[in-house]
Amino acid sequence: MDSGKTKNTNPIKKQNEVINNKFSNPIDNTKILPLSSKTSSNKLYSGYINSNIVKNETNYSDIINILNNVFNSSYDPVNLFRELYNQISEKLNINFSALGICEHNSNCINLILSDKNGSSYNSKIMLNEIDNPIIQAYTSNNFIVTPDTNYLKLNYLDFFVNNQSYILPLSVMNDTFGVMIFCDNSNNQFFNLYRLISNYFAIFYKNKQLLDIVDRNTDIDSLTGLSNHKKLQEDLASELQSSLDKNNKLAFCIVDIANITEINNELGHAKGDSIIKEVAKKIKKNVRNTDILGRYAGDKIGIIMPDTTVEEAKYVCEYLLYNLSCTMFDDLGQLKFSCGISIAPDSTNKQDKLVILCEQALYIAKSKKLKSGQSEFVSSMDYNFWDNEALSGYVKVLTKKHGSLGINIDEELIKQFHSEKIVSKEHMLDVVSSLANTIDAKDAYTKGHSSAVSRYSEALARALNLPDSEVERIKLGALLHDIGKIGIPEHVLSKPTKLTDDEWEIMKQHPLIGADKVLKPNKSLHDLIPMVKYHHEHIDGSGYPCGLKGDEIPLAARIVAVADAYHALISDRPYRKGLSFTKACEILKMGAGIQWDKELIRQFLLIAPSLATNI
Repeated sequence: MDSGKTKNTNPIKKQNEVINNKFSNPIDNTKILPLSSKTSSNKLYSGYINSNIVKNETNYSDIINILNNVFNSSYDPVNLFRELYNQISEKLNINFSALGICEHNSNCINLILSDKNGSSYNSKIMLNEIDNPIIQAYTSNNFIVTPDTNYLKLNYLDFFVNNQSYILPLSVMNDTFGVMIFCDNSNNQFFNLYRLISNYFAIFYKNKQLLDIVDRNTDIDSLTGLSNHKKLQEDLASELQSSLDKNNKLAFCIVDIANITEINNELGHAKGDSIIKEVAKKIKKNVRNTDILGRYAGDKIGIIMPDTTVEEAKYVCEYLLYNLSCTMFDDLGQLKFSCGISIAPDSTNKQDKLVILCEQALYIAKSKKLKSGQSEFVSSMDYNFWDNEALSGYVKVLTKKHGSLGINIDEELIKQFHSEKIVSKEHMLDVVSSLANTIDAKDAYTKGHSSAVSRYSEALARALNLPDSEVERIKLGALLHDIGKIGIPEHVLSKPTKLTDDEWEIMKQHPLIGADKVLKPNKSLHDLIPMVKYHHEHIDGSGYPCGLKGDEIPLAARIVAVADAYHALISDRPYRKGLSFTKACEILKMGAGIQWDKELIRQFLLIAPSLATNI
């Protein structure tokens, strides 16, 4: 028993008291000893754990210079956060950092997180989760140190379970609006530096809010003299409502100047600004009096065309692009332009979707411009969403909007996939093919993989004399066998070298993601789940995700496994060239009865020579 004193049984509180006692001055040393970035464990991302301190030193002055440069070069808070992390993470061996901003309308803190492998994640922490350390730090306006990361509610962060993270409130004059989080293995070595960064970020954020308030008091873009983005959106909302009330058409267009980034880099931003200003004048001169102009973003000019059909909008854009393309700019000659068009209510009667569809059309126009070398315009009425080029444009739009808190590209694509009303088997095949191609397109080295595996699986199924209905099911399931890769972080999926053990553990989650997240919500696809979920199981039970063996593995999944392995063997990878037909067949023979079904390998090797001519 103790002597009557009350013990502090709260480990978080105790840890915070230790840190408070240990540190008072945010810059009390002249040197920092950073941690090694070398990993040593084979569990999921656990390479971040148990790093050793290395001998080379980093001056505090170096870090301060980096912070000064970043704060002086950024304007958007989210981009500032990303750049801060990118610049200091390696020097301080930070495992991850997160920015959380309170959204009172949603009663939550929107969290965006970046880790040392280049991935970004999003999460929402509700304000009523009073036991969550993030909410505790936010409501108390005090920092919290916690030894695990479960409070983040992110699956991919299980590997940080034993790592210490610092949750620091973002507050200016007792007005707390969010938190900033750092996780490392430094044993509190950089805590005061984290406090310094979070304090400066809070001041930056509040200054940005004040500037936004000032900007909201004016509707004119200072460079072009057109309406600014806010006023353009307000005008679009007003004109869209008016058009819907009158049962009229409305067109929204975005005009983009090609290569403005290269111009800024080579000739300076002043030159780029002068071009944007001149283009704005030309557009204003060549549109109709009833059209409403505004600077949409950067080098993009938005045009609202009330009471305008898609044919009329195309005519205006064609005339506009012709006049712009005939204009000669000093030092640059003739410039090229792209234009996207969306129509209400034909495309949608929602403002946000109208803008997204316009941006999607703009990306398709840019793609056409690259192929033709000429200025191009495209309407959202010209393409099917699940067309490969259109889907690629949609992904690019969502990728760009990923900088906003709470946006999740994968979730948006899956949501669109589930909302698609399938009217026929042919329609289903088109949609599934486009989605599969989108996954393949995330990695240039696996482009066409899904369609090839589908073709090989179909051939093997026919060689086994399976019923036509079963062959068609296997063909479709094979096309979707890697659909779960939609949830795998980009740095793992597209890594140009062999995966580490930690990265491989992440990759091995894709069968479950595909089965549970993509297929399970759609009843019409339930019979495809076994192929997606079990195509990486091995005959000897050494596969994943469930460790099935022998006949426990569905026949369709065993067929897809053979086709998947064969195409992987003969395909180029960043770390090796594709194997020859003979070598690939030898490897399949060696794995027969161990990794793959022995009878299926025998059948596949009989038909493989005919398949090789189509590779």
